[in-house]
Amino acid sequence: MKKLIIASTFLVCLAGYAQQEEPLLTTDVENQKKWVDSIMKNLTIDQKIGQLFMVQAYSNKDKKHQNFIKKMIKQYHIGGLIFMQGTPEKQVKLTNQYQSKSKIPLLIGFDGEWGLNMRLKNTFRYPWNMTLGAVENNTLIELFGKQLGTHCKRVGIHINFAPVVDINTNPKNPIIGSRSFGENKYNVTEKAIAFTKGMQSAGVLANAKHFPGHGDTSTDSHKTLPFLDFDLKRLESIELYPYKQLFDSDLASVMIAHLNVPSLEPKEGVPTSISYKVVTELLKNKMNFKGLIFTDALNMKGAANYAEPGAIDLAAFLAGNDILLIPEDIKEAVKKIKTALENNIFNEARLNQSVRKILLAKYYVGLNNFVPIKEEGIKDDIITSTDKLLYRSLMEEAITLVKNDDATLPIHDLSKTKIAYVKLGDSNHFNFTNTLNKYTQVDVISEDNLTDLLQKLKPYHTVIVGYHKSNETPWKRFKMSEDELIWLQEISKNHKVILDVFASPYALLDIDDFSTIDAVVVSYQNSKVSQEISAQMIFGALEIKGKLPVSIKNIFPEGTGITTPGLLRLSYSIPEDVGMSSKLLAKIDTVTKKVVDSSMAPGGQVLVARYGKVIYHKSFGYHTYNKKQKVRLTDLYDLASVTKILGGLPLIMKSEEMGLFNLNTTLGEILPYLKATNKDTITTKEALSHTGRIKPWIPYYLETIDIIAKTPLKEYYSTIKSKDFSIKVAEDLYLINSYTDSIYKKIAEAPQRTEVGYKYSGLVFYLFKKYIETTFNKKMDALDNEEFYKPLGATTLTYNPLNKFNPSEIVPSEIDNYFRNQTLHGHVHDMGAAMMNGVSGNAGLFGNSNDVAKMMQMYLQGGYYGGKRYFESKTIHKFNHRYYERDSIRRGLGFDKPQLKLEDKVTSKYASANSFGHSGFTGTYTWADPETGLLYVFLSNRVYPTMANNKLGERNIRTDILDLIYEAIEE
Repeated sequence: MKKLIIASTFLVCLAGYAQQEEPLLTTDVENQKKWVDSIMKNLTIDQKIGQLFMVQAYSNKDKKHQNFIKKMIKQYHIGGLIFMQGTPEKQVKLTNQYQSKSKIPLLIGFDGEWGLNMRLKNTFRYPWNMTLGAVENNTLIELFGKQLGTHCKRVGIHINFAPVVDINTNPKNPIIGSRSFGENKYNVTEKAIAFTKGMQSAGVLANAKHFPGHGDTSTDSHKTLPFLDFDLKRLESIELYPYKQLFDSDLASVMIAHLNVPSLEPKEGVPTSISYKVVTELLKNKMNFKGLIFTDALNMKGAANYAEPGAIDLAAFLAGNDILLIPEDIKEAVKKIKTALENNIFNEARLNQSVRKILLAKYYVGLNNFVPIKEEGIKDDIITSTDKLLYRSLMEEAITLVKNDDATLPIHDLSKTKIAYVKLGDSNHFNFTNTLNKYTQVDVISEDNLTDLLQKLKPYHTVIVGYHKSNETPWKRFKMSEDELIWLQEISKNHKVILDVFASPYALLDIDDFSTIDAVVVSYQNSKVSQEISAQMIFGALEIKGKLPVSIKNIFPEGTGITTPGLLRLSYSIPEDVGMSSKLLAKIDTVTKKVVDSSMAPGGQVLVARYGKVIYHKSFGYHTYNKKQKVRLTDLYDLASVTKILGGLPLIMKSEEMGLFNLNTTLGEILPYLKATNKDTITTKEALSHTGRIKPWIPYYLETIDIIAKTPLKEYYSTIKSKDFSIKVAEDLYLINSYTDSIYKKIAEAPQRTEVGYKYSGLVFYLFKKYIETTFNKKMDALDNEEFYKPLGATTLTYNPLNKFNPSEIVPSEIDNYFRNQTLHGHVHDMGAAMMNGVSGNAGLFGNSNDVAKMMQMYLQGGYYGGKRYFESKTIHKFNHRYYERDSIRRGLGFDKPQLKLEDKVTSKYASANSFGHSGFTGTYTWADPETGLLYVFLSNRVYPTMANNKLGERNIRTDILDLIYEAIEE
């Protein structure tokens, strides 16, 4: 209905063209006019003519070029400069210099369609218009315009030659393409209005281009004069539509294209940019535009081929243009314009008309009170967290799903889906595949020939095909090659295929058959952020919302866009996205550097998330102090006692939820072998909250070694695995099988503590391991993997990691010279867990920070993650409750809880009573807080080379970092 109303309004306007307010007038119009009058009365004819020219300037050229610009200012009194390539710092410096040379402040122009980065190095790059055309939320487009305006204003730019309002109805258009918002005139118009409103609210003039419409051309006006053979009805219906709507929205300026449009200009070969019928009769008179009118660059072949330098400038001015952009020969242009004035080809009133508009514009942008631009701190002002967050928001809204057979996306079941990735295109894919692998194992498969590739892909159920093309400019080639089209079809014959296009949506045009491709995603650009966000969408961490801004033949019409639900998986963003400060979180870097420099640990990983978004994730230091291998985010650490809440407790909670026992069930009831022992009547609640008077730990290994020599006794160990010696405690060291019974016997017979109250004990998790494996008739590690780690996509959470991972992917823990006499590298550090074949409820689990976070986020979300419910919320709450708080016991059931006395540094002083987590002996720690949505993981191997080094714990490093995290919350 809205579009019908707009269309009807436009048809009425075409008949009469309602009056437009003058867009260059300011709120203090009287002062503005006085200033203009004061300037005008003192201008000579030469100075007036000079105001018509905007000359191109570079900040990456030598003194010769700078002297040329200064000559243009001094000798020809030019009115403005359009800056081209260079850097923002150099441009600001030169702008200040040039402004100081000019009697009348210079109007500074710039081509910044997607930001300053269109021309300047070391600046922020926003998405191209085609990408933004997929965004339905136009408030974001307005914010985008405002940010571009803010950047322009900061570096002294007064007019940004944007937005492009060409309606790109021709997929073969070589020069517009991704610079257009799309093919739908309503969508293009709405985006252009929002952008204009945003940019002009920042005090920078917008400029709609390329009038009367460059969208349906197949040639480049930089090289030749494009031909548009459309009648006036078609032009008014399509090409001209956005302009009238923009004029009613106070658009400040328009740029006239170099086009050959016979229906507007019957004289053969006359470019629209120098056509009186187009500029004056159509734009100024019929459409009543009162803003500034610019030619497109007059050095472009579309104009330059028509007439000699100077003559083309005069023709453009006579046509009705106000500012002549990039003249080829200003000396000749000034001469011809002055001669024409003297010969009464035009009068001074016509000259005054343009000059007055130019001066009104200069007042509008503040040049009536010009002060030199600040030359310090430019980078910090034009590359901000606001820009980064807005970029991410735009991409999240833009990425489009155009095909989704059988709800292929988002991928739900990670436990049964073996996934491969294949790259097409000639650009990078690393951020895409790195992000995919944060969700589950996605193998990158590559081969030089199709036959070998298909052979390698046979074991895979799903293949993600990424088509990656250059993100350098929107003019780069995006078409798929014949070989790539064949490969795509062959791969899709026997696999579920997800095609993700990191290029123009027009790249899909050459695909004849989509029937065997299950899902098609258009990610538009091959930027780092686009790759990261698209990967997150594939796994349902983010919803897909975009709408296709152009048609792909009759297969995917413009406006196509399938929305997908979010599955509440972790996503990855920046701190400001969740109300936190990047600057304050950066303090963590200082602390982790101190950890390494002070030999508290060789290295580690830190992850911070809030509201389900990972916003800080860094590794630091090395595997060991020899500094040969840097820690990577994918490396595995021995989690030590963090195993209790990620390995033992999940199965305990699941068993309780299934009704196999309750919190008042005694250990003797669930483990009959404890009947008639001093453990018999201890309830599960007492055991898990460490109030059951169970001994803290038992050093089982001591009776199995020569105490003096500190070497394993032969009756207990073998260096060769055999039927009787199969419990691997370290490399080439196997414990006799019967010793497992000895461990359980020792626990049963261990005397109880005499004192009542709280005392932490890990022995209860040995007991629950026995219960779980007996009850389910399956090994604990297999149960954890099947029930939790595999469906979560937590591929590195594992016991005995050497069975799955290369040693180079595992961080060593301790150099053991008291039991196993070797460096523990992939073998659990905890002696008792090692004697349980590396699998215990108290220790044994390895993993990286990302996968630890998945389990913790699942807890934070009340047992739900990735579209799957692992626990009822009430189960999480039941185990995350202090049952003995009245007795000053802080613990929940299995979960550690915040200190009750401030002098105890268990967690952050800011942590809420509902928060929970656990620490590990090896230097690990994780904590989550439902009230603030925070999640924190710290992994290290502080026990390397020896566990005697506990500076990490003594200095409260892990909890001090958590303090910093809370302090970074800005809400």
